[in-house]
Amino acid sequence: MRLSVFCLLSAAVFPSLSQAQGVPVFEVQPGESSVKFDVEASVPIKGTFGKWDATLTMKSPDARTAVLDIKIQAATVDTGNGMKNGKLKSKDFFDVDKSPLITFHSTKSVQTGPNTFEVDGDFTIRGVTKAEKLMLTLSGKGTGSGTIQGTMAFDRKDYGMNSGIPFIKIANRVEVNVALKAKRVSGPPVVFQQ
Repeated sequence: MRLSVFCLLSAAVFPSLSQAQGVPVFEVQPGESSVKFDVEASVPIKGTFGKWDATLTMKSPDARTAVLDIKIQAATVDTGNGMKNGKLKSKDFFDVDKSPLITFHSTKSVQTGPNTFEVDGDFTIRGVTKAEKLMLTLSGKGTGSGTIQGTMAFDRKDYGMNSGIPFIKIANRVEVNVALKAKRVSGPPVVFQQ
């Protein structure tokens, strides 16, 4: 009787212990990863971010349960041009003094092909949050490590970036590209839909 009560109590107190062992755990390797953006303009505006953090958390081995979080330090924007960098950091664009982070938090993932996903998420820039879609392609399936290539496009004016840059005509559409190198450090392999 005491043994069965102990087992019940253990199950109640440590319900996720056995489940945690059954969940893949990934580590994103920043040195082999990048976050870039591209805006069509009369003078090309392409850039990258020097400091950012990304996590990939699984709720189960099912690939569709993955939650992707990306946090970018907006002030680390680098276009290769000091004037453009300064303008992008200003209150007209990223407003880094008031909103130092650009973030993406996935809320739903749908597998659209053998190694492709459509990921819905909350995208925040300048303190404005809107639902956006990130299209992902995975490579290295079944190896325990691989690359997540993602593309998301948004309208900058939806986030209050209505200004321009002197003498440069800028499109409203901004494309963001992520290339994340991830490695499974523990847990079982990820299961994909066939």
